[in-house]
Amino acid sequence: MLFFTSPTHKPPLEPTTFSNLEYPELFILIIISLLLFLQADSAVFEYTLFLSVAILSFLLLLYTYFRQVSLYTTALSVKLVAIVMGSLQFSPILAIGLATLLCIRLLKTQSYARLPLVLFAMLSMVVWYFISIQLRPTGLRLPANLGITSLILLLSLVGVVWQFAQLQRQFIEQRKIGEESRERVATMVSVISKLIRFLPPQLWQPITKSNAPISVTNKRAKLSVLFSDIAGFTELSDALSPDTLAEVLNLYMESMTAIAKRHGAVLDKFIGDGLVCFFGEPHGEGSRQDAINCVAMAIDMRREMRTLRHQWRLLGFEGLYIRIGIATGYCHVGNFGSDSRMSYTLIGREVNLAARLEAAAQKGEILISEATYDYVCHEYECVAAALQPLKGFDEEVSAWQVLDPDMSKQQHSKWVDHDLPGFNLHLNFKDIKNYDYEVIRRHLSQALEQMEKQEGSDHDAEP
Repeated sequence: MLFFTSPTHKPPLEPTTFSNLEYPELFILIIISLLLFLQADSAVFEYTLFLSVAILSFLLLLYTYFRQVSLYTTALSVKLVAIVMGSLQFSPILAIGLATLLCIRLLKTQSYARLPLVLFAMLSMVVWYFISIQLRPTGLRLPANLGITSLILLLSLVGVVWQFAQLQRQFIEQRKIGEESRERVATMVSVISKLIRFLPPQLWQPITKSNAPISVTNKRAKLSVLFSDIAGFTELSDALSPDTLAEVLNLYMESMTAIAKRHGAVLDKFIGDGLVCFFGEPHGEGSRQDAINCVAMAIDMRREMRTLRHQWRLLGFEGLYIRIGIATGYCHVGNFGSDSRMSYTLIGREVNLAARLEAAAQKGEILISEATYDYVCHEYECVAAALQPLKGFDEEVSAWQVLDPDMSKQQHSKWVDHDLPGFNLHLNFKDIKNYDYEVIRRHLSQALEQMEKQEGSDHDAEP
């Protein structure tokens, strides 16, 4: 006995109609059984066999009309066809038509079930072949009428054509479903690609990869938190038009976002002209390295502001300066809110400390907490800042100011940035190409000559 694994359960389909009949071979078996019954003599075997085949075929047709087609119904259909072929002792005329129907049925079956069904059919044919020989050694009496034989062959051909027509219809339906699915997937990808711009990649990438359920959960973790904003932005907003202000803010946010992404920070949120970033979750590199990465990002942000100031001066107003506060310590990070609306953010004392340090920093300053200084003091030069009386903290807080490595006397300076009334010098040696040095020298020489001439004219004009 052969056992078949039932396919995954699916919801019931609509009842089978005549237009999408799944087992036309059962109709052919009923007709063949009826013809052989009418041609048979009083042999009990012929009556019993073909009446049983006709009744079983009819019941199976009735079952598949109201039920979903399954591997079990296919196995019963294959068995009935094999029984008739074996009982007819492989009569050439009828065996060809039935074998064709059997092959088509096997081709329409799932690939993993074809070999078991073939073995099942061969075993049934052999068994019933020997049974028919034992009970009727002279063979079964087949219809002698040529018209009846031609009718049976014609019915077999119609069954084959019917199966191919079903395959074509199913192919067209599946192709239509595939096209609709591709359109839905393309729409979903387009929507998701827009939505993920509102979330940090460290958050949405694990969700899309694991497809894990999302809930209001958070955990305690050691983080390095950065707060930053633009010093004097409120006053500037009163002096600029809304369009110019939006252009300035968008340029600033775009530059800072690129730096945060490059350093692997989680960009939590934008707060007006400020932003909040942190390191340590969901993919931290250790408390010390997270603190070093956070300070390195802050230094790059301060450097980038020099380039932005040069662009903003071309717009007709003095450049802006950034101020940054950093704190390291344990916070709660995760999903906060409700099941219908939640936000991935962080809360805790160190978050408040970073915000207060940022508010206490002067323009262009990076203030870090004592804990952060302990992690980065061997990597970056820092000087102690005055004790800070911070809002929300009972005692004064120790803070450290991070010096710019490019301006340190121990390193070769890669920046020259100096401003005076009527004078603006901005050199970024990282961006200068070798072939540009000669052009820079020429312009500097021209500027020196013009300055000497102007200085001489001023002396001559003095009384």
